[in-house]
Amino acid sequence: MKKTILNFAIVSGLITVNSCKKDTIDYAAQAVCTGTVPTYTSEIASIIDTHCGDSNCHSSNGAKAGINLSTYALASSQFLNNDDVLASIHHGRGVAPMPENNPKLSDDIINKLDCWVKNGCPEQ
Repeated sequence: MKKTILNFAIVSGLITVNSCKKDTIDYAAQAVCTGTVPTYTSEIASIIDTHCGDSNCHSSNGAKAGINLSTYALASSQFLNNDDVLASIHHGRGVAPMPENNPKLSDDIINKLDCWVKNGCPEQ
């Protein structure tokens, strides 16, 4: 009986540890990008301002988790160098889902962000 309980505890612990691991998915690489490439100026800035920088979440007034997306330079750096940003937007495993306390962004918006990153985060 003790051996069964111990085995159950070990298996449960392994499942818990594995379920908490972060996604290792390269969301941008998997994006299907057709048509024009979204640029920061044409589409991405308004998406970030509406869904990420509002309520002082990731703005210059309140960069939660140290993520400030208030300018092109800051946003492009975060999206290109921090895999957790896209993982959060995709509601990936092991990261906080964004936007915080709001529904997941539409597939269209997420795809625009993925394609922006996949194409190197062009400004204009």
